[in-house]
Parts: sequence; structure tokens; C-alpha cells
Amino acid sequence: MKKIDLHVHSNHSDGTLSPSDLVKLAYQSGLSAFALTDHDTVSGVSEAVEMAKEMEEIQPYSMTVIPGIEMSAVYQDQEIHILGLNVDHKNVRFSEILECYQKERDERNCRMVKLLAAHGFDISMEQLEQTFPGAILTRAHFARYLKDHGYVESIQEAFAKYIGAGCPCYLPKKERSVQEAITSIQLAGGHPVLAHPSQYNLSQSELEKLVRLLVSYGLEGIEAIYSTYSHNETCNMRKIAKKFNLFITGGSDFHGDNKPHIHLGKGLGNLQVPYDLLKNIL
Repeated sequence: MKKIDLHVHSNHSDGTLSPSDLVKLAYQSGLSAFALTDHDTVSGVSEAVEMAKEMEEIQPYSMTVIPGIEMSAVYQDQEIHILGLNVDHKNVRFSEILECYQKERDERNCRMVKLLAAHGFDISMEQLEQTFPGAILTRAHFARYLKDHGYVESIQEAFAKYIGAGCPCYLPKKERSVQEAITSIQLAGGHPVLAHPSQYNLSQSELEKLVRLLVSYGLEGIEAIYSTYSHNETCNMRKIAKKFNLFITGGSDFHGDNKPHIHLGKGLGNLQVPYDLLKNIL
């Protein structure tokens, strides 16, 4: 069976592999397609697409790179993620919107660096940029920096003690509505999909209320196959998709060494995302 992965991160957000290395790994993993869905950026898509073209010349089969994004938004004071699949990553207006996101993220990062420095950590924006060249810096990069410099023993500890919500060096993102996220993806010709619904810890009625609202804004799909889902969770997501006439997608949420237990195309080992799901987004 041909396999795909529609939720993958590179070092252009909080993954650890470059877009080119992701393409190579996708071939090694036997994938027929994957979607590069970095957080609030499409800056790595062109590199991945070009590498896939180069690799076609030396591989026994072609592999498709799907331009994507994972956009952060807020719903009732909770962060919600919307995947945009098969977006036009060169759309000028979409690029302008993402540039605004990046400016806001940069300002937040600078303020968080000052908070961490005030708590005794030897850290600066220059050090972070040298450590993670070309990356869109996220809290995952902050956590990795603290771990690699011996301040904490794990990335999880960094979040739990310093940069997680409610911790002394945490700053909330500027709120952006789920409607804005969906509209932005539609503007770029992409397909909006609700990412990993089970992670939001909503009751069944609350989750269906959220999905109903998102559908009214233009939601087209729901991530029904995911690395950490139980069989019951997958079945429930499929039922919700059918109830609201949504297509389903699936992905590993691969981040490289930042989530070493999650493998590209395989998740925790038994993830299988069928190739025929591509018909909904290509």
C-alpha cells in the first residue's frame, strides 16, 4: 500500500531536519507523498519541492511534496491549530500575512529572551540565531537551547519550569481567530483541516461545537489519523468527519529530534495514512 504523511515539520519551524533532508528521509521511509506543514511559515516549501525534483532522477519512483502550513489560532482562550494543505506558497497576499505573523513572533521572542536572561540564563537572540540558523524560532528552540546548555535535563522540563503557559518566562502569542486562520488558507487556495483534535481536551459536545463553528468558516477536513490516537479516537474522528461532511487526513506530526519517538510516515510505529486521501487535496 502506498503511504503518505500530511503533517510534517522541518527546521524552518520547530523540526530539526532541513526540508531537503526530509525529502531524502521520505524516500528512505517509502513514502509516496508528504506535506510540509511548518508553523505559520511556508519558507521551507520551495527547497523541499526542488529537492524532490532532483531526487526523482536517482530514485525508482517519484515522490510528491505538498505545500502546507500549520497555523495557530485561538478559540475560547485555547490555542487551536489549522492545517492548510496544498496552499499556493508563492501567493503574495498570503506571504504578507505570514510576514506579519513573523514580526509578532520576533517581538515575542525578544521579550522572552529578556525574561530568561533576567532569570540568570546566558541567552540572547544572537546566540539563538547562531544555534538555529535560518529557523523560525519557536519555544521548542528555546527549550532545546536550555537543554543543550545544561540548564534543564529535557525539553519537557524547560516547558514545565520556564516557558510553558503560566511559567515565569512565558508570554502568550497575539491572539488570532480561527476564522482568520481558515480565511488565510483559503486565500492561498489551500484546504483548511483541523489538526489533532484530541489534543484540545474537549468533551465530545465541545469538540462538535468547535467543528460546527469551523465548518461555518470554511473548514474542509479533520485530522482523523494521527500518531498518538487510540483506535477509539480515530473512529470518533471519522464519525465527526462524516457527521459534518468533512474529508479526513492523517499525519505523524514529525519533528525530528525534538520528538524522537515520532517517526516520519510511521508515527509511533503503526501509523498508516493511505494514499487515496490525497484525492481530497490535490
